[in-house]
Amino acid sequence: MESFLAGVVTGLKATSPLEAVAVVFGLAYSVFAILRTRWCWVAAFISSVILIYLSWIGRLPMQAGLQAYYVAMAIYGYWHWTRDDGKATQAVTTWPLAYHGTAWAVVLVVSLLSARFLVADTSAWPFLDSLTTWGSLVATWLMAQVKLENWLYWIVLDTISTFLYAAQGFMFIALLFAVYLVVSAVGFAAWFRNWRSPVQQT
Repeated sequence: MESFLAGVVTGLKATSPLEAVAVVFGLAYSVFAILRTRWCWVAAFISSVILIYLSWIGRLPMQAGLQAYYVAMAIYGYWHWTRDDGKATQAVTTWPLAYHGTAWAVVLVVSLLSARFLVADTSAWPFLDSLTTWGSLVATWLMAQVKLENWLYWIVLDTISTFLYAAQGFMFIALLFAVYLVVSAVGFAAWFRNWRSPVQQT
């Protein structure tokens, strides 16, 4: 634990201004998402553009590709949450359990397949790099569709991402994903209350 904390402190001291900006906008995205305001997608766009570059130089190509997807989803999310005067975000809904089972089965299979094409000199963690990438595609889509379970997906994926970035020396980004775990728990609680509220059910 002490070595991890020492690594975090060292990483924070070595943090580049570009990485710090990505972290700030990443946190802004999470807070705005909990509040279900379209500005979360603007913050996500800025953060993801920066993380494309940082992930690539950190030898996490699947993460770089994921960030590119986030950029596209940020554009879609902003449009979807803006249309009809923001009515798209008023109702939190859920996915049937069977849909989640199918989604995770597909994510695992595709992750195993893509990991076989990622060799050591292109990805430091082939399977985990792939799993977080494909899983995040589903989680981000669920977020854009205002599905309650997206926060549960993020709890799992952010845990893995925290490890990945810490292992590659990006301690500030690793700390960001650790904070995302807390944010995801808060987000789930907030959206759950909306989903269970009497107004929601009418």
